[in-house]
This record gives sequence, structure tokens and C-alpha cells, in this order.
Amino acid sequence: MEAELKSLEDKLGQFVKLCQQLRAENHQLRQDVATALNAKHQLEDKIGGATTRLEALLQQIPEETA
Repeated sequence: MEAELKSLEDKLGQFVKLCQQLRAENHQLRQDVATALNAKHQLEDKIGGATTRLEALLQQIPEETA
């Protein structure tokens, strides 16, 4: 009986440790996702600005007459 309780206590300790590790990993992953989303939005803004500038430059090019 004593050995079974000790085994259960050890398993419970391992379970608690695993839960803490997973919670920390989940927190880090959430931060990584937030950082990636922020970078994505910044890149989308840069692409939008570049597109606008390119469209403005294209408007300045005279059309060819055949």
C-alpha cells in the first residue's frame, strides 16, 4: 500500500511538472504567434506602400502609340 501511494505521488508530481512545462510552452507559442502576426501586418503595409508607389510610377510612363 505504501509503495502504491509513493508511486502515485511520483506520477502526480511528474504530471504537475509536465503541465507546468506545457503551460510555459503554450505561453511562449502564443507570444511567437503574436510576434509573427505583427511582422505579417508590417510586411503587408510595406507591400501596400510599394504597390501604391509602383502604380504611381506606372501612371507616369507615357503610353506607346502604334
